[in-house]
Amino acid sequence: MNTDSNLLTQISAALPTLNKSETKVADAILRNPEAATRSSIAVLATDAGVSEPSVNRFCKRFGANGFPDFKLRLARSLVAGVKYMSRAVELDDGVDVYPKKLFDNTIAALLLAKEHLPTAALDRAVDYLAQARRIYFFGLGTSAAVAADAEHKFFRFNVPAMAYTDPLMQRMLAAGAGVGDVFCFISHTGRTRPIVEVAELAKQSEAAVMAITAPNSPLAAVSHCVIETRVSEDTDAYLPMTSRIVQLVLLDVLATGVALRRGERLLPHLARIKDSLKATRTDEASN
Repeated sequence: MNTDSNLLTQISAALPTLNKSETKVADAILRNPEAATRSSIAVLATDAGVSEPSVNRFCKRFGANGFPDFKLRLARSLVAGVKYMSRAVELDDGVDVYPKKLFDNTIAALLLAKEHLPTAALDRAVDYLAQARRIYFFGLGTSAAVAADAEHKFFRFNVPAMAYTDPLMQRMLAAGAGVGDVFCFISHTGRTRPIVEVAELAKQSEAAVMAITAPNSPLAAVSHCVIETRVSEDTDAYLPMTSRIVQLVLLDVLATGVALRRGERLLPHLARIKDSLKATRTDEASN
């Protein structure tokens, strides 16, 4: 194991090859790496649901002499990488290195999200969306682009679906909402004050409030339905990358769930939308 590269990147990239106990330890660390740097081996073992020797073996797998050495390297990883860009890469990485690191980092984040899919929350969210009279997707910053992608998917279901990224418009729409309206808030941290305030307004209006966000966040606390995202990405220090991809895939899951819930009666409507694009395509033989 290369001890010079970022430890968190190593753990993320190794996820597909880890055994059951190792995966539990990796998940516990990736969920909250900062807490892991302050934990005792006993606390981390309990959090992961494994024995202390299993934690020690995990540390040695990644080139550490023991748990204290592992924590030191983990702490260094938290401040490593290219500041304001990605923790997964270093300034001297060449084109033969950094693309693979970013792909590995994203794949690992998706695998971790898959392992912790909140199926009950997803099913409840599909219920809200399938029965909605109007759907609003709200996000700010990078999450605004994710909200726009959600609008592009959900307008196909023959229900008004709109994305709004202006905080003032979000507030007015939330204040004027009512029963049958569904608001989906997208925020990796769940700590963006304007989004939390708008969610509170929407909840007061008797609309359904759902969120794709971090567990135990202020946004989660004011939502009726929370789809928790466990992505080890500090977006206060680095550019949002893996968190955005996980959000997009979760919206794909929700869109698919709504389509399946609507059943075959939705297919003619989807076919008309798809057929409307045929006139915009060039003939394949002419390319």
